[in-house]
Amino acid sequence: MSTRESTEQEEIFSKVLRAGRRTYFFDVRSTKAGDYYLTITESKKFTNEDGSFHYKKHKIYLYKEDFMAFKDHVEEMMSFIIDQKGEEVISERHQKDFKKTENADSESTEDKAETSSFTDVNFEDI
Repeated sequence: MSTRESTEQEEIFSKVLRAGRRTYFFDVRSTKAGDYYLTITESKKFTNEDGSFHYKKHKIYLYKEDFMAFKDHVEEMMSFIIDQKGEEVISERHQKDFKKTENADSESTEDKAETSSFTDVNFEDI
């Protein structure tokens, strides 16, 4: 059996969440022992100067023994953000009338270009 075939057999259930230039893949897979685990993959599209593009992917593996703690931490973090900042999205990328704060105005031009182009999320930090 090829590696591709064994990978396809491992996939039990999948969902895709498209979010702008990012796509999140949620895949239930099977271990060799027949138990299930979850992989979450973030795929982000980048365009090169020549117009071609490439994708950067970050993947985490989440095993059943970590589900409850992971879920509790994610819920706590999301509640904190909503409690502190509300549900409205506040960014120049999502709002045409977005006004930068004084701190943002003091950033260098290079920093502004870097932060306005994308926000890098590293799942390894979760």
